[in-house]
Formats: sequence, structure tokens, C-alpha cells
Amino acid sequence: MSKPLIIDVHGHYTTAPKALEEWRNKQIAAINDPANRPKPSELRISDDELRESIETNQLAKMRERGSDITIFSPRASFMAHHIGDFEVSSTWAAICNELCFRVSELFPDHFVPAAMLPQSPGVPIDTCIPELEKCVREYGNVGINLNPDPSGGHWTSPPLSDRAWYPIYEKMVEFDIPAMIHVSTSCNSCFHTTGAHYLNADTTAFMQCLTSDLFKDFPTLKFLIPHGGGAVPYHWGRFRGLAQELKKPLLKDHLLNNIFFDTCVYHQPGIDLLTKVIPVENILFASEMIGAVRGIDPETGHYYDDTKRYVLATPNLTETQRHQVFEGNARRVFPRLDQRLKAKGQ
Repeated sequence: MSKPLIIDVHGHYTTAPKALEEWRNKQIAAINDPANRPKPSELRISDDELRESIETNQLAKMRERGSDITIFSPRASFMAHHIGDFEVSSTWAAICNELCFRVSELFPDHFVPAAMLPQSPGVPIDTCIPELEKCVREYGNVGINLNPDPSGGHWTSPPLSDRAWYPIYEKMVEFDIPAMIHVSTSCNSCFHTTGAHYLNADTTAFMQCLTSDLFKDFPTLKFLIPHGGGAVPYHWGRFRGLAQELKKPLLKDHLLNNIFFDTCVYHQPGIDLLTKVIPVENILFASEMIGAVRGIDPETGHYYDDTKRYVLATPNLTETQRHQVFEGNARRVFPRLDQRLKAKGQ
């Protein structure tokens, strides 16, 4: 068997030049004073600055750890859809998406863009469609990040099964792109952003799908639930039992044709559990490197987010199955990525 491409499906631009954050701070400072909000043209980041921010960070780690391609989207905690109105979110999303596209143009062999949406609490989701269309058609984006809680930890939006979300699902199906279900910063002090809110959202999104018949309406819709699925693999028996009580089909038929999980789980026992419980066809390699957990594990001497080590070490996968996790499943779940790679002869 040929050596697989190592495709990391979960990367964020966490190392963007400081000018981006400074521009955002000015925008936030003028939330209630639209006339004085900074213009996008006032943000100036050169290609050299982008190169440096990537070469010394994500690309250096990819080379060190032996990964080939990263699906690259704006920094999740910076999406902050709860800040301002739709105009604020729309301007911010466009800026962040353009930067990820520029990175993909500068490093076409290593980075492929995915988009954030300009979601805003209480605003219909179809307002996000123009940005999605631009990103797919003009930037070549292969997926999107969909925030099930744009209120930032207060959960004011309807569940993902509600028809309010259907316009974006219809567009996803049309373009054949998946959505990573990914919340942003929590502004609710009860929920730490990365330690609680993210994992709560992963679990919540899965349960919203379990209790509904969403995929009967959208049989080809694909969701990627990050961070190993939150609590889902650990409580697989609970979810199987709840589905049974609700008279739903077996989970493999009810959800697993449409829902997938990544390997952003930062210790070996976690990956061992994930790969033992969840069918290999539903697991995609990811690391979210230089993300929520950036330190070195004193028990191993390696970075927590060096997840390739865990996938290689788990006894639950054959070499053929590792190939699926590292490459095959990503190409199947992200058809536009597969097309892009085939166009390059890969």
C-alpha cells in the first residue's frame, strides 16, 4: 500500500499577524458608532507577513510531525458571532476568509481553505449564503464552519434540526461541502470556551441530530463534529440507548452516514477509545495544532496536539484503516478537496 497523505481536517489561523487583532479591536470599540468603524482597506498585511506567520508556526509543525495538508479556517475563538450586528460579522468574516484564502495561495501544496460564516444572533441563516458562495466559487473553499450557538454560550438559536437552518443545508448539499460544527468564544462565565463550551457544543449538536430526522430531509448532508465528538464516544452506550427509547433506527443507520468525528483528542487513551467505539469510516485525522492546547505533555515529552502519534500507536487500527483515517475518509467527506488533489495528480 502506498504511503497515505496526512490530511489534517481541522486547522485554524491562530497565528495571524497582530494587525488582524488590532483591526478587530478597533471594530469592536466602534460597535455603537458605525461611522467610525475601521474600513477593511485599513487592514494591511503583506504576503511576506503571511508567509512568516505560517512558515514559523503551522508549516514548521507540519514538517516536524510529518503531515502534508491542512484544511485551514479562521480562528474559531475569533469568530465571536455574538459581537455586534450582521454587518459587523459580515465584514469580519470576509476579512478572515480572505486571509485564509491568501495563505492557501501562498502555500497551495499545504493549505486548503474552509470558511467561517457571518452568523449573527437572531439573524436568518440565509444571510450567510453570499459569503459561502463567494468562498466556494472564488476561493475554492472545501468546507465551512457552522456555529450552532452564535449567541456565545447562551444558546438562543433553535436546534440544528430546525427548519431555520435549512437554507444553509440546501446550499451545502448543492455545493457538496461538509460543515464542521464549531462554536466560538463563550461570553457566559459558566462555560470556559475551550474546556467546556466547545465540548458541550460537540455533544449537543450530536444529540440534536439524534432526536430529529434531519438526515431524512438531507440524506447527503455531512457534519464533522470536532474534538473527538465531545462526550459522544465515551457515552456511546447512553446515546444508543436514548435512540432506542426514542424509537430511532440504530445509530449506524440513523446518523453515521452523515456525522463524522475528528482526532483532536490529546492523549493516547482518548484516541484508543475513539477508534475502538466509533467505526473507522467515521474518523478523520485532525490536530487543531497551535490551538486550544499548545503545551508539552510531561508524561510523554511530546506536544499534546501531536495527534498523529496517537493514531500511529493505537492498537485498534490496521494499516489499511490508518490510511482511511489519514487520507481516505477526508477525501470522501470533502469531495472538493478530493477533486483539488486529483487535479494535481495526487
